[in-house]
Amino acid sequence: MLSDKQIIEGCKAGKRKAQQLLYRKFHPAMMGICLRYCKSHEEAEDVLVGGFMTIFTKIKDYRGEGALAAWIRRIFVNAAIDHYRSNLKFQMHSDVAEIERVARSEPDFNAKMSADEIMTLVQQLPEGCRMVFNLYAIEGYHHKEIAEMLGISENTSKTQLLYARKLLQAKLHKLNYEPETLHRHVG
Repeated sequence: MLSDKQIIEGCKAGKRKAQQLLYRKFHPAMMGICLRYCKSHEEAEDVLVGGFMTIFTKIKDYRGEGALAAWIRRIFVNAAIDHYRSNLKFQMHSDVAEIERVARSEPDFNAKMSADEIMTLVQQLPEGCRMVFNLYAIEGYHHKEIAEMLGISENTSKTQLLYARKLLQAKLHKLNYEPETLHRHVG
């Protein structure tokens, strides 16, 4: 098994075997990132392919400062953000009345769910909410950083996070009281 340094050097030299090793090593984790940001598996695959193409194109710029996994992760988060931005004009925005109705509810949720079930619920969030939720709750960015990345105001970022949380709470609340619904949404 080659070390990360050997794989990187092979990728920089354009060796297909090294590229395959890098892909196999990071594919599962990067697919997980893509799935969090995309609304479908097919869309996530598109972002995944684009992310790896970026890596193979920019691998010569990697200087070994910091962990390779962190560098790759950053590329994939940026690929997902770029994909989101490029599709903004095609997205339909959530019904404001529905969001306000959900925001007023305060459900109590205590059911146990798998990561796949939670991922399915996150994927059902409206685009803007899903992007902000992932960047804030999963990636750990602050609202100012999110606002800069997505080209929105800090207040919009905060509002989108609030909406995402409320929408998720409402979905979880519904699933808690209607367990058979969970299997329809996830299965």
